[in-house]
Amino acid sequence: MSSTLKDKLLRKESGILTYGMTPPKSSHPPEKIREIADKQISRLKDTGIDGLVLYDVQDEADRTDKDRPFPYLEALDPTEYYNGYLKQELGVPSIIYHCVASEGPDKLAKWILQDRDDQRYTVYVGASSSRQQVQIRLPEAYRMSGILNEKLMTGGVVIPERHRSKGDEHMRAQAKQESGCGFFISQATYDVEASKSFLSDYYYDSRKNGTEMVPILFNIAPCGSAKTLEFMKWLGISIPKWLENELMHSQDILDKSVQLSRQVFLELYRFGIEKGIPIGCSVESVSTRKVEIEASIQLLKDIRQDMQSLSEQLTVV
Repeated sequence: MSSTLKDKLLRKESGILTYGMTPPKSSHPPEKIREIADKQISRLKDTGIDGLVLYDVQDEADRTDKDRPFPYLEALDPTEYYNGYLKQELGVPSIIYHCVASEGPDKLAKWILQDRDDQRYTVYVGASSSRQQVQIRLPEAYRMSGILNEKLMTGGVVIPERHRSKGDEHMRAQAKQESGCGFFISQATYDVEASKSFLSDYYYDSRKNGTEMVPILFNIAPCGSAKTLEFMKWLGISIPKWLENELMHSQDILDKSVQLSRQVFLELYRFGIEKGIPIGCSVESVSTRKVEIEASIQLLKDIRQDMQSLSEQLTVV
């Protein structure tokens, strides 16, 4: 019998593979939402993913003073979209992003207690900026989850690029683990050096303190146009200058970004295997353009094959 996502997370395995997406806009009529869901199911049905990541989209207007490249449109609740349109047909578990900063304890408790008989997975997200008013902080959200629902496995966000400037991302991760966080998904990753520095400090800090390392899924996302690149930067994704130059001066920006994303992840995956850090991958498309979505699906399949091949090679050695 194949291992479930729960099994892999509890065993702290390498090679976990997920795909991330944003739910359709809430303004769509039901038949349009069904059409979008059917296309997503068709693309993902035979990709072998361990889980589907669904984002809880927020406006985040207070995170930056820069104009948003694409207008903010309210999306469906990710849990409702998964349960109503994807769960039965796709047949893989969901990891639901849930923004807790603006919720009070009562509202969060109600969300935690939903579907208590079902195994659930979530990634808690805190405030998008220091300017956002916070009602509940991440440590309290993790603590509440542990008390109220043992079938809700909680994860967190890591931002390896933040390690370059602050040097403490590994300590943030360790603090989240101590609060009950059992896995991490990174922000979209292009900066391999910052990511390796974070992993190195995480590894040696864990060894020093005698703590186990939990799975870290590096998020990779193709970029198919200058507009998409602008949006990724608005989201706070760190794009090294050399890489931005490579993309903007390439004949095919989408193909080039897929190549570079694949290379970045493979270097991180190899680094993780050599040090015993459980590394996985979460692929997404930040764009709704069909060509970029299909490129992300192909990248997902390529990454799956790459992880299998590299694991086999290192096992033989």
